[in-house]
Amino acid sequence: MSVASINDALQRVQANSPFLVGLIDRNADLMPPIQAGNFDEALQTALARSAESVGTALRKQRQGVALVTAIADLAGIWNLGRVTRILSDFADHALDQAIAAAIEERVPGAPNQGFAVIALGKHGGQELNYSSDIDPIFLFDPKTLPHRERDDVAEAAVRYGRRVIELLSALDGDGYVFRVDMRLRPSPEVSPIVLPVEAAIGYYESSALAWEQAAFIRSRVSAGDRALGDYFLNAIQPFIWRKSLDFGQLKNITAMTAQIRDHYAKGQKMGLGFDLKRGHGGIRECEFFAQAHQLIHGGRDPVLRVADTCAALAALAAAGPISAQEAETLSLAYTQLRMFEHRLQMHSDRQTHEIPANRETADAVARLHGLADADALIAAIAPITAQVAAIYDRMVDAGGSEGPRMADEGLPLEEQLTDLGYADPAAVMQRLARWRSGKIRAIRSPSARDAFEAVLPAIMAALAQAPDSDRAIARFDNMIEAMPSAINVFRLLEARPGLVQLVADILSYAPTLADDLGRQSRYLDALIDTSAMHLPGDVSALQDAMQRRIGTADYQSTLDIVRDYVGEKRFALGVQLIEGRSDALAIARAYAHLAEAALETLTAATVAEFEKAHGKIQDGELIILALGRLGGEALTHASDLDLILLFTGDHLAESDGPRGLGATQYFNRLAQRVIAAMSVATASGALYEIDTRLRPSGADGLLCASVKSFDQYQRVNAWTWEHMALTRARVLFGSESARADVADIIRDVLHTPRDVDTLRHDIATMRKDMAAHKPPKGALDVKLLPGGLVDMEFIIHALQLETHDGLQPQLGPAIDALVAAGHLQADFAKAFALMARLLVMVRLIAPDCAAPPEAAQKLIAHSLGFNDWDGLTQALRDYRGVVIAQWHSLFGARDF
Repeated sequence: MSVASINDALQRVQANSPFLVGLIDRNADLMPPIQAGNFDEALQTALARSAESVGTALRKQRQGVALVTAIADLAGIWNLGRVTRILSDFADHALDQAIAAAIEERVPGAPNQGFAVIALGKHGGQELNYSSDIDPIFLFDPKTLPHRERDDVAEAAVRYGRRVIELLSALDGDGYVFRVDMRLRPSPEVSPIVLPVEAAIGYYESSALAWEQAAFIRSRVSAGDRALGDYFLNAIQPFIWRKSLDFGQLKNITAMTAQIRDHYAKGQKMGLGFDLKRGHGGIRECEFFAQAHQLIHGGRDPVLRVADTCAALAALAAAGPISAQEAETLSLAYTQLRMFEHRLQMHSDRQTHEIPANRETADAVARLHGLADADALIAAIAPITAQVAAIYDRMVDAGGSEGPRMADEGLPLEEQLTDLGYADPAAVMQRLARWRSGKIRAIRSPSARDAFEAVLPAIMAALAQAPDSDRAIARFDNMIEAMPSAINVFRLLEARPGLVQLVADILSYAPTLADDLGRQSRYLDALIDTSAMHLPGDVSALQDAMQRRIGTADYQSTLDIVRDYVGEKRFALGVQLIEGRSDALAIARAYAHLAEAALETLTAATVAEFEKAHGKIQDGELIILALGRLGGEALTHASDLDLILLFTGDHLAESDGPRGLGATQYFNRLAQRVIAAMSVATASGALYEIDTRLRPSGADGLLCASVKSFDQYQRVNAWTWEHMALTRARVLFGSESARADVADIIRDVLHTPRDVDTLRHDIATMRKDMAAHKPPKGALDVKLLPGGLVDMEFIIHALQLETHDGLQPQLGPAIDALVAAGHLQADFAKAFALMARLLVMVRLIAPDCAAPPEAAQKLIAHSLGFNDWDGLTQALRDYRGVVIAQWHSLFGARDF
């Protein structure tokens, strides 16, 4: 700590700040610790001041706090965050003191309860400046508020509120404590200054305006009855943080910006008179940028629900909605502009944000900051606001762009549609007429119709350019018909015109995604982040992201949150596939990692919930084994999950909870709960189909068997096909020791010596039976066609069990190992690579396995590296021949 910097700050104060000079004169007792650099001591001395009346004591305290923080600020001892936090904490203290005094004056000895203060604005964000108003909302609880016996409790609450305002805002020779602005309360022109808590909750649940939602981003309980305040804020969380992304808020914030800029037009030109708060590129735009993205994304990601502007920018960058560069630039600009704002207010304790129009005063403000004059001050501020303006304008432009329009809106509609390229404009006009008729639920309300009409020209232009415009329009019709509400979809498309073409691609190529969008329109929200077209992280990263969203949610909410997250990510992966952003096998692996993360997250939550009622089994735990495509880390968009559930420990043990159960019953009930958590549809939709038929004894066996019985069954009673299934087994849930124990069992079983002739006979018979009961669905059923993926899997598993080579769950590496060992030819690996990729695409683009429309054929062929569909289908025939030849060499001629 530099004494020189403190002396320099004091010299600047003496020369340039009449307000602070006056404080020095009236607070001589604080100067020795300040000059010595003992600012914490000086602050405590200021806060300890007392007087005969609460109001006088608070005014004297405020003087001392303002002086200490100002000198510490100017000397560079305390940063902006420390300064604003101290000023905000003092506001909380002052409110607490004023509430206690108001109640004590009327009901001596009564507890300070039933009256709460919700802080909004800079006070709510703990970012108060030197001359800030405070913007509170006063609430009371009629059941607990102290009042005189004959008093009406609502009148008593208003009386307390008036007294609090009087104690804080009254002006005398010692100044004032805080100016109190009550205009942010509901309907301030007609409502009392103190509201019953239930009435306030009802208002925000039903009648609040858009700007009020934005205001509550920076809300917190600041004083009075904290439990009452917490009850209120918890109750209105759904109002503040909406589950679906709400791009209407981006329009609202853009409109507020326009109004502010228009009202303060005189402050738009950089120079004397420029408004640091409201001017273009100013403090308000830093705050609005953060708040707009918080409103859009915070309903889905609780990590973004922070009141401090710089903390919000950092959280947004970490979560993905904004870039790290934007966050860094805006945070630094916000800090610098707030510091300059403080210098303006330190000059004469005015609530001002404007560079003084008077040059002499502006020179004094500049010198207070350590600059030469007003020109140097303006030169320092100008590049900062330019950077903020550029970032903010990009957001506003993205939110307000109209996107493509119909060809010439002066022409008759049929001619417009013809000019756009529609082959049958009359048929399109019939659809348009139906959409506008009011018969479709999703666009029946006036606000939905307005949102729809705003984006309709862009939609029609994009659908006209779609590879299969007739099919795209038909699917768009089906999509909006299925939606319970489409207003947010239309607002999103209006705010992000680039998504319109993406929707056209989805409707053209991917009926599965179009159906998903019709059922859950919020899936479109997932595409706005820059990360939407990137592969997600590994299982651990996906689990972390799920947990961030879950936060402190209860069990039922956790189920919905995970369903929402998986649905959004699965949808985004499907879009990546049709847009050609990622390789199909990489997407298949990402689908598997997503399912694994959901399984681990929901199983852990289900176990914790189950243990509340039934306790734990000593030395017992649940183990989950994945097989099939999940075990092999290669799911498609609609894959089910093949699971075996096991438990460790003594099957005769009992749980220690309030409702104890025997171990077998305990783990089978728990297994049912886990499967329900993963498969039962909730309000947020379904998650996965779960298949447990590969468990010991199949449908006749226990849903959850002991590890010991699993071991015995696999060694003694299991069929060949069950050992084939084990070749793709992975343990996904359980302690490290339990995972290792089960993995050892599987390894021992798979390395058991086998009679080759018996093994091959069993496998060939099984494949023949499968072909009889489950023939191919169509020409693109690369799974079940002769020479397809099932044949390949049977060949691979036969060789794995015969030779014990390539025993790993993932088929690609297993094939490579078998090729390297000389058991398979190299073309077999190429055949697998083509068919595995094709399967992932077919499940999404042609789920009926029939040849898709021409546009989709081109998409699939190009994605797989072929010039055209004929080249792809010829390669598929050739590679099926490779597989059939390999089948013949192992099992003999096919007779099915």
